Amino acid sequence: MLTSAFPTVDLCHKPTPLERLDNLSGDFQTNIWIKRDDCTGLAFGGNKTRQLEYYIGHAKSLGADTLLTTGAIQSNQVRMTVAAARKMDMEVEVQLEHRVDRDQVEYHESGNPFLVKLMGAKIHYYSAGEDEDGADQVLFERAEVLKSEGRKPYVIALSNAGSPYGALGYVEAAEEILQQLKTIKIIPARFILPTGSASTHAGLLLGLRASGCNIPVDGICVRRDRQRQQQRVLIKIQSAAKLMNCEIDIRLDDILCDDRFLAPGYGILNAPALAAIKLMAKREGILLDPTYSGKAFAALIDCIENGNYGMEDHLVFLHTGGTPSLFGYPELVAE
Repeated sequence: MLTSAFPTVDLCHKPTPLERLDNLSGDFQTNIWIKRDDCTGLAFGGNKTRQLEYYIGHAKSLGADTLLTTGAIQSNQVRMTVAAARKMDMEVEVQLEHRVDRDQVEYHESGNPFLVKLMGAKIHYYSAGEDEDGADQVLFERAEVLKSEGRKPYVIALSNAGSPYGALGYVEAAEEILQQLKTIKIIPARFILPTGSASTHAGLLLGLRASGCNIPVDGICVRRDRQRQQQRVLIKIQSAAKLMNCEIDIRLDDILCDDRFLAPGYGILNAPALAAIKLMAKREGILLDPTYSGKAFAALIDCIENGNYGMEDHLVFLHTGGTPSLFGYPELVAE
């Protein structure tokens, strides 16, 4: 295994299923597969479980007893960090950022923030919306306070200045997926996934290329435009490859980012995402979220409708989870 040298903890139900979406495959006359990383376990599951196995493995190796992280009000990262801390018998403090301009009570009180409170995390608030470096700086300042109180904090930073340990979870996942594809004897035309903080996108692409697989990976932008996201993914790949002592050259033109489904912005539902969420729910009984997987699946639908894919072709969609945030968007079921 490419990441076997790194310490980890056991949080994730692995391997997660790789399933054919039979109903939608019939509807669109092509083969649509879904990698069910919404089924990783740990407080509703999601892609962050794989990342946290490596973050916390590193934290434990340093003797840490307290985790700190930051994210939006409906952050999956925050929810799953709290759950992981509880499972590993660690203390945890989280910071919720006012990143999405939504006034609905449901957005602020149900879904992920409800679960964070249920699990008893200490919560701080950060009023700025688009200030990753500032949000991280506050976390590091809080860590210094905790150190003065005798704690041993570990910060899981949000900006690209943070460590690439989370990306290792998807280097490992790439090997898992390739083994599953070998078992079912298919070669996909492409992978499609949401790309935001970039650890999942960077890790998967690095793991595939390091394994000799050149299948395209389409990252669907959920927070920033295509050019900025490409640079973010590239930096994360370079940091993770250096950490792994992996001499591999992944060029910028191999980092595919599509920002056509981003507007009007992070965490704000748009018409294609709404249609994709409802279609998946009604045709497959699988729940997508408004911020990440809904927009990514909307892009997959567009890819099929505007591409030359037939019944001999296969597309693999990575479902990154985020189910609890559905409860923060009551307009999904408004008449």
